[in-house]
Amino acid sequence: MPLMPEKIRIIHHRCFRKNMKIKKLIPSSLRLRYKLIKRYTEDRNKGVIFASFRVTESPFEHSISETQEIRKSEYYQNKIDNIRLGTNLIERIIITSGETFSFWRAIGNPSPEKGFKMGRNLIDGKLKADYGGGLCQLSGIIYLCALKAGLSINERYNHTVDIYTEEERFTPLGADATVVYGYKDLRVVNPYPFDIRFEFEIQDGYMSCNLLSTKPITERTIEFRRKKYLNRVVVETFSDNKYLNTSEYLI
Repeated sequence: MPLMPEKIRIIHHRCFRKNMKIKKLIPSSLRLRYKLIKRYTEDRNKGVIFASFRVTESPFEHSISETQEIRKSEYYQNKIDNIRLGTNLIERIIITSGETFSFWRAIGNPSPEKGFKMGRNLIDGKLKADYGGGLCQLSGIIYLCALKAGLSINERYNHTVDIYTEEERFTPLGADATVVYGYKDLRVVNPYPFDIRFEFEIQDGYMSCNLLSTKPITERTIEFRRKKYLNRVVVETFSDNKYLNTSEYLI
């Protein structure tokens, strides 16, 4: 006799809980190492070519920009310091035609040994203190700037929970890009036959991200269309009225 849907759901739930218990027995450092090795192997097998540090004399005369307020909160100065450290590392990267920019390959592990400080991170749907707090706003502004420039988005994750009111929001819902070292990356590809790079400015509580290019890029119009349900919001992203992706948030 075939199992009823409700029984299947119960079995899946029990298996999930069992797997979670087993997972917790494995040290986090080993889980991270496994994820990093897995990613490295997959990237090598796929032949991914990553952008890297380069010295160039090419003039980057054209730009597409995005500016956001860095809202004051707990660990505010630490967040500013973490973002500055991250931007200094990213600005060294030149992305040539067909290459992939990886947020974590540019920054590396945001550890205290590298100068990163404690800040607020959204972990398992809750705000918690962790090293590198604030880097998600940096990855988010890069993502939005990449959308406006028409770059190919190969990897991006939205947050699982919307924690902001409309008054507190510094970027449109659906424009975020959460990053977790070893687990969740932001990866964008340069589809153009010329070089591009990111440049940043942080001043008076605001951050600007400039996507610089050696030739002009037509800026896209990005829209985030919301559909609100009982306990969640679904956001569809469009570029010049062309559908790109869907983000879902608990509320």
